Amino acid sequence: MAEQTAFADEGAGTAGATAAEVDGKPDAAVVRDALGVGIAVGLSGFAFGVTSASSGLTLAQTCVLSLLVFTGASQFALVGALAAGSNPLTAAAGAFFLGVRNAFYGLRLSQLLALPRMVRPFAAHWVIDETTAVSLAQPSRRAARLGFTVTGLSLYVLWNLTTLLGALGAEAIGDTDAWGLDAAGPAVFLALLAPMLRTTTERVVAGLAVLLGLGLLPVLPAGVPVLAAALAAPLVLFLKGRQKAARPGGEER
Repeated sequence: MAEQTAFADEGAGTAGATAAEVDGKPDAAVVRDALGVGIAVGLSGFAFGVTSASSGLTLAQTCVLSLLVFTGASQFALVGALAAGSNPLTAAAGAFFLGVRNAFYGLRLSQLLALPRMVRPFAAHWVIDETTAVSLAQPSRRAARLGFTVTGLSLYVLWNLTTLLGALGAEAIGDTDAWGLDAAGPAVFLALLAPMLRTTTERVVAGLAVLLGLGLLPVLPAGVPVLAAALAAPLVLFLKGRQKAARPGGEER
């Protein structure tokens, strides 16, 4: 694997070279990139605080969600479903399944970061889209750890602070729909996801998921279309497998 080669080179080192020089990327550059992501995304916590308070959640409930859940897309999905009148269990189920992706991120990051066993339970709370993206973009384990830490810390602090400010200012802002703040969370999530859709299969899955989610929105209870959109992945993979099997020799072109 590419990172294994980079890590081997890092271990071999160069006489008189600093760790950052061996990594091939200065610490300052890693910190700059990580802070850029942390600050840019952290500011959207304000939109979550406003949306959550407007959906009927108390200030304490809103802040606890950000402190303990800390996965923006799932948080927006939960409060959005509640605001639309969805059953709390259905809303929680939709948010849960949307957050399951973080478990798969954790499987990848556990190999990449190789953190000490005592640190892993705390680091797991910061395994989200942004920390994963920054970590995977680094050329070495050392840089990946630095990027993960700076992104996680800056984003966690700023997200919770802006959540509090947003919830406190919800009454002053008034109707969040008029400001379009309810769309900030999904917009940030899509902006992070779009560059990761590199293959045709990934783009088809994403497109079908959007069609399922939007198409079923008028006919199903709030929160259920999000769950139905998850069916896009197995459906596309099934059709791709059938297409591959139908070709001579079963070889993929």
